[in-house]
Amino acid sequence: MAETTAPAPVPDPLPDPREPNFNLRRFLLSGSGWPYLFVPFIPIAIALELLHAAPALIFFAAVLGVLPTAALMGEATDQLATRSGPGIGGLLNVTFGNAPELIIAFFALEAGLQEVVKASLIGSVLGNTLLVLGVSMLVGGLGRDHQTYNPTAVTVQSSMLLLAGAALFMPSIFQLVSGGGLPTVGEDRTDFGSSVEQMSFFVAIILIGSYVAGLLFSLRSHRDLFNPEHGTDEDFEQAWSVRKAVIMLAGAGVAVGVMSEILVGSISEASETVGLSEFFVGVIIIAIVGNAAEHWVAALFAYRDKMDLAVNIAIGSSAQIAIFVAPVLVLLSFVVGPNPMALVFNGFELGAVLIAILITNHVTHDGESTWYEGVQLLCVYAVLGVVFFYA
Repeated sequence: MAETTAPAPVPDPLPDPREPNFNLRRFLLSGSGWPYLFVPFIPIAIALELLHAAPALIFFAAVLGVLPTAALMGEATDQLATRSGPGIGGLLNVTFGNAPELIIAFFALEAGLQEVVKASLIGSVLGNTLLVLGVSMLVGGLGRDHQTYNPTAVTVQSSMLLLAGAALFMPSIFQLVSGGGLPTVGEDRTDFGSSVEQMSFFVAIILIGSYVAGLLFSLRSHRDLFNPEHGTDEDFEQAWSVRKAVIMLAGAGVAVGVMSEILVGSISEASETVGLSEFFVGVIIIAIVGNAAEHWVAALFAYRDKMDLAVNIAIGSSAQIAIFVAPVLVLLSFVVGPNPMALVFNGFELGAVLIAILITNHVTHDGESTWYEGVQLLCVYAVLGVVFFYA
């Protein structure tokens, strides 16, 4: 998992078990080690799938199995990015930073679950701007009068979110003005016609171009704004070789792919079994799982009073989802799945993302945060979750 514009730092790099002072229990309970507690769920999910167990069991086992594979992919990416420098490191994070979300969405596109894909994209934006930022401000602000961060860097990230919001809204507005309707909750996919599909294609190209410009801005002309100094945990500081990082990245990619295929294959039946809509599963559960390791890192940095990093991870990741991951999936949908995916969202998704972008811009514009602002963001996310549950 990565920030939008710069390699996402990891507070506790994975240690080498061969080190004489290696402590497995201490590592598994550390900031970067906890996702690996769920490694047993990888073979459990595979076994349940082969045994044709209850879809709900398969789904929840696959959800938990995604956590360690996503964490390992993020760690391997960060190790490569650290060794290659900020320029190439940024490109590596663009390519692999949100790979788990991309892989999950790819299999969902292939299965024709386009509305689940769009729900997970919106859910990732909401999760980062409201849930992650809210938790970070809350845990970081406890015991402190306030925390500060660079408002200029946050303003750039927030501007990217506003651009993304405009791009996400306009195809839907076109659909409404031209006499069509928005997709309804419960649909797997909707064919909006060639005009809206072509419009979505060109909007996706523009968004990717904007993202490339943002990389040049943050990694070259204004790199100091987006690369704040940060420390590492001395207990587990251990650099990987390039060969080890590549092998780990490849292995994690395969594991994420297997878990994602199992997860997507069980979504429809599992949601019916547990009484949750596919929309709720996509916008809340899948969105949180795909970013869980990154969410923890942001909160941990906030707790350590490194709010520049925490805010950059939260808002930057939202911007990356909106102006990089979403358009890439639109382009992929022209070659994968039954028909292209249009950037037309249902009313709940449009309203929620508008609220999230406006609130995030308002809360972060002054460069200061308090624990109460974190509580407010979490309350907004909880309200949206309740509405999505009943949608």
